Amino acid sequence: MYYTALKMLMGDRSKYFGMVMGLTFASFIMTQQPAIFTGLMARTFSFITDLGQPDIWVMDPKVQFIDDIKPMQDTQLYRVRGVEGVEWAVPLYKGLLKARLENGNFQTCIVVGLDDATLIGGPAVMIEGRLEDLRRAEGVIVDAEGARSKLAKVSATPAGKPMPLRIGDVLELNDRRATVVGIAKVTRTFQSQPLIYTTYTRAIGFAPRERKLLSFVLVKARDGEDPYALTARIRKATGLAAYTREEFKLLTVQYFMKNTGIPINFGMAVLLGFIIGAAVAGQTFYNFTLDNLRQFGVLKAMGTGNATLLRMILLQAAVVGSIGWGLGVGAAALFGYVFRDGVLAFKFPWQLLVISGGAVTLICIFAALISILKVIKLEPAIVFKT
Repeated sequence: MYYTALKMLMGDRSKYFGMVMGLTFASFIMTQQPAIFTGLMARTFSFITDLGQPDIWVMDPKVQFIDDIKPMQDTQLYRVRGVEGVEWAVPLYKGLLKARLENGNFQTCIVVGLDDATLIGGPAVMIEGRLEDLRRAEGVIVDAEGARSKLAKVSATPAGKPMPLRIGDVLELNDRRATVVGIAKVTRTFQSQPLIYTTYTRAIGFAPRERKLLSFVLVKARDGEDPYALTARIRKATGLAAYTREEFKLLTVQYFMKNTGIPINFGMAVLLGFIIGAAVAGQTFYNFTLDNLRQFGVLKAMGTGNATLLRMILLQAAVVGSIGWGLGVGAAALFGYVFRDGVLAFKFPWQLLVISGGAVTLICIFAALISILKVIKLEPAIVFKT
């Protein structure tokens, strides 16, 4: 019977391919759009992810997410260091400054100032140069993507391509000279601005003069110390906000989820893909069942029970569903692979496979149900009608 069900399914090639393509499109949209959304959300806290050494981030209580900088006084650093359970605490400057390029244009950059003594928070992957080279006079490290694109030098020939920044090239930050001493590989940020690393002292020299310039305090808990208990202790002792790395990531994601239209836009696209897939697959599968009513009638007249017929229909739905889902998620994965080095955000965790698979299963169940009802009500006498 199952062989007969598959022959019936694949015998009508037009409807068979129509159902498969409908489910392929639905699973592609329901996988690709959430993958882009996941990639965008991951970029919102990519700066936190790249700084893997600190256990705790300390900041002004009014900070809402990683790019919401509300500077503190430098004395707050020493208050944090005095809290019981802190292994070390270092300052971090993070701000937006305009870099003047050699062609006279300006480019807004994210400038990160690292602790002068330890350079904690620096990029983990250096393509050219060394992190220690930041201690050179006027030294800065530029991220590879920024050096290749927005901070690139004008070509020597009129029609030539821009030339990436190299070690030894010079920028101006707030009318102060900065010399490139390294190129680093970092994760793209949500703002997609070039990232420039330097020492904390040099960064606050680049920044406009303000009374408060300390952006964050990075804290490492002592061995055996519970980071969550330490954050509570820091809050109580200093009155500042303190979050573990995962808590700060969650705080950042929640801000973008609540205060931007990104979730709604991507959610509507996924819902549209689900509705279109359900409509196409359901209608096509129903028409396929109508075209094969005589065959189902013959099987009933031969003594085949409703339970067997229902299993045949479910098998047909499962076959087109699994093929369509496989093609859809495969196309989504290929899409992400092709654009892996571009500006497109794309992150494909295994959970998306489960979610899209569950959605396609629901579509197939819906398509099978409307066909099952027709077969259950079928009278075997239909075989003898002309």
